[in-house]
Amino acid sequence: MPDATICLPTYNERENLEKMIRALAPHGVRVLVIDDNSPDGTGQIADDLARELDFVSVLHRDEKEGLGPAYLAGFRRALADGADYVLEMDCDFSHDPADVPRLLAAMENGADLALGSRYVPGGGTENWGLVRRVVSSGGSLYARVLLGLPVRDLTGGFKCYRRAVLERIDLDAIHSKGYAFQIEGTYRTIRAGFKVVEVPIKFVDRTEGTSKMSRTIFLEAVTRVPALRLAALRGKF
Repeated sequence: MPDATICLPTYNERENLEKMIRALAPHGVRVLVIDDNSPDGTGQIADDLARELDFVSVLHRDEKEGLGPAYLAGFRRALADGADYVLEMDCDFSHDPADVPRLLAAMENGADLALGSRYVPGGGTENWGLVRRVVSSGGSLYARVLLGLPVRDLTGGFKCYRRAVLERIDLDAIHSKGYAFQIEGTYRTIRAGFKVVEVPIKFVDRTEGTSKMSRTIFLEAVTRVPALRLAALRGKF
């Protein structure tokens, strides 16, 4: 089986981290915890787990810079450590650890990027209010239309990249920090000619900890999408 590493960014996830690591243990993957100097002690919990479990490692970062920079740091570490597949997922159980094998199966069947998708048949969301549903689905539609992409869930963060994709798409050129990071990664993957497959998932809102969504993250996504389209039209990627 190819070597697969899950990049698990954390900031104040002490309620969820150990439970998530234990839930991932049966799936034969490595887990790289990327902690942005959480003040609640998440980093120490991660270190304790890494000492106990040989499939866990930790990347400590000095400060909270956003989801995108955390993932990029994790991607680089995972590639340096020899990963064939590199996954993204949330630590708050919004993404079901039991779905990890389904993403890996899509990769084995020829996908270059497997997306856990809320907006294809069989997918969906749970415990969301109307406003959040509209913002999320509307954001994906907005990005699909402006970028001309067939992918239905462009803002989701449960993904699996083939190593060759991350080596091709120029990680140094990606500066998005929030949900725009997810849109940009998929857009660059498709522009580079790789195959993207959407795997239906159920997204469940967190029950422990605090959401990281903010107005800044939302506005970045709104402005970054047309900027990506313009950059592509100018042949910058």
